[in-house]
Amino acid sequence: MSRSDKEKEIVEFWENNKTFEKSVDSRPLNKQYVFYDGPPFATGLPHYGHILGLTSKDVFPRFWTMKGFRVERKWGWDCHGLPIENIVEKDLNIQNKKQIEEMGVDKFNETCRSKVLFFADEWKKTVKRMGKWIDFDNSYKTMDDTYMESVWHIFKRLYDEGYIYEGKKVLLYCPRCQTPLSNSEIAMDNSYKDVTEKSLTAKFKVKGEDKTYLLAWTTTPWTLIGNVALAINPELVYAKVELNGEYLILAKDRISSLKYDVDIISEMKGEKLLGLEY
Repeated sequence: MSRSDKEKEIVEFWENNKTFEKSVDSRPLNKQYVFYDGPPFATGLPHYGHILGLTSKDVFPRFWTMKGFRVERKWGWDCHGLPIENIVEKDLNIQNKKQIEEMGVDKFNETCRSKVLFFADEWKKTVKRMGKWIDFDNSYKTMDDTYMESVWHIFKRLYDEGYIYEGKKVLLYCPRCQTPLSNSEIAMDNSYKDVTEKSLTAKFKVKGEDKTYLLAWTTTPWTLIGNVALAINPELVYAKVELNGEYLILAKDRISSLKYDVDIISEMKGEKLLGLEY
């Protein structure tokens, strides 16, 4: 008998004799070991990364089961977020958020729900074949009302006890999806990349000084028409240089970005520029 055939024989023995179920039921309710196993996205077939994680997370429950603890394990599905939405958008040939609104958010959500467990049978085959002990048939889904209401209840408790606060945080953002992104959503498909953006350097005429300009660099030139102020670092050294008969004021360290040979007329700390009008 090959190693593969022997593995299949053992898995079938466990299944036919309900070995996993007995390992739970035979332990007392007052001696539990709780193991939280984060659910995978229900949006594709399992790969090596899943199998490695599932195997690692099968070791600890088995260990504590052998120590006499009742270790209940239930499978789950992470149904929310962009992965399932991306699959539906591709199936429906949706290119942007406006098209979702045109077809109706309710209809789009219902289509997402129908796609969630599309790969469930394949996942069950893999989990069973690798010998992981877990209650797969009675899985929970993050889109279940009972699950969401439990999250709301916990959040309400945290709020009531003063652990919730409002703050500000810079987030990654997807312009096509028009939504913030988590670090995990960026990492899952290695979608983050450096890009080259168009930019320009604008001149701002200094009041009361002939042919003298402050230089400012921006990657958002469309905001220039609404400009009302320039940012100055009071600790930096700035320089006044001459170029083509004009006087330009910029950070000394950025003179090399001009790509022209210039003469430095004077230097000053940024604090000397504060309050200057243009």
